[in-house]
This record gives sequence, structure tokens and C-alpha cells, in this order.
Amino acid sequence: MSTYIYGIASSSHPGLPEGMEGIGEPARAVRVLKQGELAAIVGDAPDDLKPRRRDLLAHQNVLSEAGAAGAVLPMRFGSLAPDDESVVTVLADRAEHYEERLRTLDGKVEYNVKATHDEQAVLHQVLAENPELRALAVAGQRQGGGSYEQKLQLGEMVTNAVRAREASDAIEVRRALEPAAEAVGVGPEGTGWLANISFLVNRKSADGFLAAVDELRLTQPHLELRVHGPLPPYSFVDPGPAEPAG
Repeated sequence: MSTYIYGIASSSHPGLPEGMEGIGEPARAVRVLKQGELAAIVGDAPDDLKPRRRDLLAHQNVLSEAGAAGAVLPMRFGSLAPDDESVVTVLADRAEHYEERLRTLDGKVEYNVKATHDEQAVLHQVLAENPELRALAVAGQRQGGGSYEQKLQLGEMVTNAVRAREASDAIEVRRALEPAAEAVGVGPEGTGWLANISFLVNRKSADGFLAAVDELRLTQPHLELRVHGPLPPYSFVDPGPAEPAG
């Protein structure tokens, strides 16, 4: 049976799970494998492991419970190893790396910020900042919308201006929030947002980071900001080449 890995902690971690249940139906018991100064929080992996909502929540709950008492390197949902012995071997082989990561992430949490545009607000702003574009729009309105070619030209110009604004606003989101964070990680691009950025934040100064988000909302009202956190610092684990794979 494969071993499911929730995370890695120090063997002296004061809050490692005891009697806790994790993923699976019925839920599988969570246990701890220790190797030297490190410990892996693991359980038996279900044969039909899939990202079901109950299992995603169980994975998150195990990490939240353990992370509340000390530093934990969270593994992403679905991290597997062939067996317990393989996990212990990885802990031994990568001990120095994991111990350094635990020291770095101790007392830190992750906040993920996704930014999008309020379409009407950013269109108004683009026109206000671009006299040529505004003049073309006004001229088109006076001519009943203008010819097909004029409409096409105006549409392309507006699209290009909005895209340029998306790029500059993504830079602005990072610039405004980075000073309140310990580290920054840029997430994958997507069609639903102009910025997807994770911030590593000291747990004790999280209020300061959230205040910076509120300030950004006030100064850039055309931006819509979604904040997820505090989260285990998934984006900053950097487990190295010997991460248990599944």
C-alpha cells in the first residue's frame, strides 16, 4: 500500500497529530515517521485517491492542525511514496535541505492574491488616460458608431490598451504588497486574472499585510482583489529533487 504524505516537520514538533484521521473513506489514521531531526506526517493512501472535496479538506485540516503548533513543510494534495521506508530514506537523504526550509518557514504563512479588473472602471480609466483613444471613441459616437473598419480599429486599440494596463497593474500589485511580505512567488497565468501572486508573511505581522491589501483597494479602485489565506506555505516549500513522488 502506498504512503500518503501530508507534510514534513521537525521530530521535536510539539503538535504532531496523535489520533487524528485524514483522507479516505473511511478516513485513514494519520501517523508520524521519524528520521533523525525530521518527521513526516503520513497515512495509508486510498486505492482510489482523487481530489474529492472531503479529502481536500481533510488534507488541509491535518496541515492546519500541525502547522498551528510549529513549522511544517506542506506537501500538495496527492503526494505519494511507494511505502514508509521510501519516505524515511528521503528524509535521511535530504535532511539538510528540509531542516533549512523548516527554519526559513517557521512562523510564516502564505497569502495568495488574485487580481482582476472591474471592466467598466478600467475602460473608463483607459479612455481618460489616452486622449487619442478618447477622441476616436467620441468621434465614433457622433457618427452613429462609425464604419465597420473604424469600429474594428477602435476595438483593437481599446483591447491593446487594456492589456497594457493589465501588465502594469500586475506589477503594481506586487510592488504594493511585497514590502509587507518575507518572500514572493508568482503563480501560473490564467485567463481569469491579471495577477496570481503568493506572499510569504510572518504570522505575527499578517494584519500589516492585510492592511496593505486594503490600502491597494482604496488607491486602485479599478482592481478587484481576492485574498486566500492564511494558508500553509505551499508555494515556498521548494522540497528539492528528492521530493516523494506519486
